[in-house]
Amino acid sequence: MAGLTLLVLVLVAACSASTIPHSAVHPRDLKAESRSIEGRITNGVLATEGQIPYIVGVSLNSNGRWWWCGGSIIGHTWVLTAGHCIDGADEASLYYGAINYNEPAFRHTVGKENLIMYPEYHGLDADLALIKTPHVDFYSLVDKIELPSLEDRYNSYDNNWAIASGWGAIYDGSNVVEDLRVVDVRVISVAECQAYYGTETASENTICVDTPNGKATCQGDSGGPLVSQEGNKLIGVTSFVSSYGCQVGAPAGFTRVTKYLEWIKEETGIYY
Repeated sequence: MAGLTLLVLVLVAACSASTIPHSAVHPRDLKAESRSIEGRITNGVLATEGQIPYIVGVSLNSNGRWWWCGGSIIGHTWVLTAGHCIDGADEASLYYGAINYNEPAFRHTVGKENLIMYPEYHGLDADLALIKTPHVDFYSLVDKIELPSLEDRYNSYDNNWAIASGWGAIYDGSNVVEDLRVVDVRVISVAECQAYYGTETASENTICVDTPNGKATCQGDSGGPLVSQEGNKLIGVTSFVSSYGCQVGAPAGFTRVTKYLEWIKEETGIYY
């Protein structure tokens, strides 16, 4: 009887442990003690010139403190990025047409008045922002990425393949890298992401991808694009990873762009 009681307690403990959600952090905020080097984070490849013309590198600062993010060109005067990227920033420098971020085609710097936070941004949810920029002419190295259409706002994109890109760390604990990298990732259901992080972190405003073999976004990739391979639409903005690091095989979280099409339309006039 004692043995049976012990077995029941063990099973209850195991079930309880499985329901405890894992924590998530913005890639920008990964702590050194949570990092471990276990292979590669993205296992991506170097981007070729003009392959990702819609990405911009975004260098932000506040009182001499600097951090790096990505962003997506969605119009001649607009870049879409993550809310946590502009949070606390006084200005942003945008690097256009760069494969190596030290060698952009050109650069613009804008002040705090041009950094527009989604009004309901908090923590890991509603993690979206716009940057108003000087007018940018499009050509082979610098071009916009289209948003999903308003009619496509309920598309879950489950099991669709997408492309993530950025200058983020190539393994947990490394610095951002000079050369742009891209990786193919598969969108998973919100329910699958919630099973790992819980419903508070992985809300309906989130789109997640799986990260087998360490294929993931990481520190420095925050705010960067997730683009559908079918249709070539901007469906996500890099938002969070597991607090244990980028290489642990946990889902990577992005802000689901389709949830914010009306707000983007109101602020920019851009819609499809």
